[in-house]
Amino acid sequence: MSKLNIDQKTISNLFSDKRADFLIPDYQRPYAWTRDECETLWDDLKSFAFPNDTSADFDSENDEYFLGPIVTFKNSDGKQEIIDGQQRLTTVMLLLRAFYSKFETAQDDEIVETRKLIARCIWKTDEVGRPVFDRLKIDSEVASDDDKDEFLTILETGKADEKMRSRYADTFRFFSEKIIDFIDKTPMWTYYFPLRILNNVIMLPIEAESQDTALRIFSTLNDRGLPLSDADIFKSHFYKFYSQRGEKDAFIARWKVLEEGANATFHPMRGTPMDELFTRYMYYRRAKKGIKDTTTASLRDFFSADAYAILKEEGTLADLEALLAFWQAVDAQQGFSDRVLRRLFVLNYAPNGMWTYLVSVWFLANRDGDGRLDEGAFYDFLNLITGFIFAYAIERPGVNALRAPVYPEMVSIVRREPVTFSNRRFGAREIAERFHAYEFTNGRPVTKSILAWWAFNDPAQPLMDIDTSIEIEHIYARKRAEVTPLRDRRNLESLGNKALLEKRVNIRAADYKFTDKKKFYTGFTDGNGKERTGTEIAELRRLAAEREDFTESDIEVRTDEIIGAFVGFLGSCGLIAEEA
Repeated sequence: MSKLNIDQKTISNLFSDKRADFLIPDYQRPYAWTRDECETLWDDLKSFAFPNDTSADFDSENDEYFLGPIVTFKNSDGKQEIIDGQQRLTTVMLLLRAFYSKFETAQDDEIVETRKLIARCIWKTDEVGRPVFDRLKIDSEVASDDDKDEFLTILETGKADEKMRSRYADTFRFFSEKIIDFIDKTPMWTYYFPLRILNNVIMLPIEAESQDTALRIFSTLNDRGLPLSDADIFKSHFYKFYSQRGEKDAFIARWKVLEEGANATFHPMRGTPMDELFTRYMYYRRAKKGIKDTTTASLRDFFSADAYAILKEEGTLADLEALLAFWQAVDAQQGFSDRVLRRLFVLNYAPNGMWTYLVSVWFLANRDGDGRLDEGAFYDFLNLITGFIFAYAIERPGVNALRAPVYPEMVSIVRREPVTFSNRRFGAREIAERFHAYEFTNGRPVTKSILAWWAFNDPAQPLMDIDTSIEIEHIYARKRAEVTPLRDRRNLESLGNKALLEKRVNIRAADYKFTDKKKFYTGFTDGNGKERTGTEIAELRRLAAEREDFTESDIEVRTDEIIGAFVGFLGSCGLIAEEA
């Protein structure tokens, strides 16, 4: 069981402890408090220290203001590395420094004594308790924070000149202005305010025995913002690696570009965009190790193996940059042939995200020196995984079910062996029957998957913008079925009655009879002379041009066409087992 040291402390006790030596580590995020947060803290502290706008109602023995927990662990250098509480600690330090600066030349005994208490919180002390003004009790190594030197300069000098534009400087100036205003209006309370902050504002320091334990505690406690991500931890190990090589500044610049690119490209349901990039890379490295086990290690556990050995390799950062560039090209729909882009568009509607891991492994294993792929081989691979993932979702939905068939194929990819799913091929009759029996409700992701495949199986279908908002259209509308019920009510939700349709068109067309839907599919000019553009789905435009109605028999014929075409597609990809 992990050991924890937990002891509620006042600001004074926490900071003035001779062992206090805080470090904001390189993987932390930059200081983010604005004047709004500082204003809230100031108002809260003032109301606490002077209840009912009077000094007399404060109970110095019992009144407490809880500022929050601080989670740390003692690193190999003996410093208390801050996992949680960085923003609050930084702000409190700047507040105390603003008070100290205001009191620096004061002669009143009470203020002089208060100043000494503050000094012991900001600076380390000698044997007799005198502050050593060149040894601060907090340091910052935040790799992505260009302004951290301003923070330390402000603490050292008590000044934030006009050239300083950081949030540290803004916070310090804010508190300095507030203190001056406070003293001007209530000079008799001058030293009470900082004393009550020092002696009655409480924090809960939690010191863990290791970084991992501290991070787990942080994840449990944190409900105020984004917890540290796995990528933040990985950044710290990259930072140390490149710093030792004398390439610290170059690394910081490369990481910033990587982070900005990931934020613009990935939009994961869980974790951060950078975590998503590392996850896609992890599958490549798993395959390189020959791992076929369906039990997948967590992202942090995988990369932390052997003291984060992967992150200390020369080519890892370059791999991540190349992988991001590939997915940026996919997202921008640039750098690929039209047929590859059309297949990537369809995969964007896959029933789960496993395809992104397969494609990431394929790219990293098959790219040439310029990061390009063989177009024909890549196109065939995209067809193969489209057919397999879509069909497998009918038999066994969910991403977890794909691990057993997919992980061995990832190993084949990095070994440059054929990817065939030979042990998982489908029987033509059986898969067709499964498709006919399957309920393609709108809530099942595979419904949109198959409809996307069908739409782009049409040679006339143009490539669409990847960000197009697309919904599922009932060609024979649900409202119409309420008035004119179908003979077989299951046909309403069958594939033959559904198509992809842009949301902007679907909103208008949803409830109409087919004769009225036609104009929404093709586009029209409304009564105000405004052009209403139609759909880009080629099949719907063709149906509108060729038919006067869309009936139940049309639904049944179209269902057979879609299923037959998809089974044929599986055969062309080598995914249909030969008859015994």
